[in-house]
Amino acid sequence: MGFIKEFKEFAVRGNVIDLAVGVIIGGAFGKIVTSVVNDILMPPIGKLLGGANFSDLFINLDPDKTLPSGGEIHSLKQANEAGAAVVAYGQFINTLLDFLIVAFCVFLLVKGINFLRRSQEKEQAKPEKTTKECPFCLSEVPIKAVRCSHCTSHLEEHAGTPQ
Repeated sequence: MGFIKEFKEFAVRGNVIDLAVGVIIGGAFGKIVTSVVNDILMPPIGKLLGGANFSDLFINLDPDKTLPSGGEIHSLKQANEAGAAVVAYGQFINTLLDFLIVAFCVFLLVKGINFLRRSQEKEQAKPEKTTKECPFCLSEVPIKAVRCSHCTSHLEEHAGTPQ
């Protein structure tokens, strides 16, 4: 029974739930980035490079292999169907771009969090003001004082002239 109780305490601890949410959002974000790379970035780049489809770029390590129908292999899909050994460097380029975009987004996120953390630390580092200056005799008096202990003037928003 102790093991189940201990696991339950672990599973509902706040940082475990935060981690689970982060993994789920990260997986969804990865799919979005993959779509951006494959569907938005790579087609124009391929067009600029003479109409190449990056995901279909490969080196055939089995040049003697042919399609089951007897034709030559011209695409990665055909090479996979024929069982040819290939180096799929186009898919590697797409995956590398995915990684670079995700890494850049994580960098921006961490940079933003660090900026917020530093600004909070600066705010916390400022000591709370405990004294104020008497406008009449320029002496330091406690912040909550309503009368100056040196000149006995009223300090409530400069309530008149010194008494």
